[in-house]
Amino acid sequence: MPQTRPRLSKILETVLYYTDAGRTERFYTDILGMRLIDREPGRSLCFRAGDSVFLLFNASETLVGKTLPGHGATGPIHTCFQVAEEDYERWKSYLASQDIPVIHETQWPKGLSFYFYDPDGNLLEIANCDIWPR
Repeated sequence: MPQTRPRLSKILETVLYYTDAGRTERFYTDILGMRLIDREPGRSLCFRAGDSVFLLFNASETLVGKTLPGHGATGPIHTCFQVAEEDYERWKSYLASQDIPVIHETQWPKGLSFYFYDPDGNLLEIANCDIWPR
């Protein structure tokens, strides 16, 4: 008899990749205000982003797969952060004050989002609400 599929409750963590740990740590703590919760020198930086965990890995190290299965990526990757509607315009203004240009803004059926790059060229997005269907 087939088993009933269990439910996934949320995404616990997501990963982007970096080339310079110091530069990356400064960007995500000083610019985006994330709290560094762990690090493995030369390999990973772990941050809290609200209720989620946001990981940044040195791709050349994680591809090796010493203690976990090897994984990594090449080239820029994308992730989106959600902010309160009242903070959306403040984020655009704040990033501009840090010389981080907004490269695109989109009106979605349910809300707005804008895009910018981190120091490694990863495409970051900030949305003013949950822009996806439920």
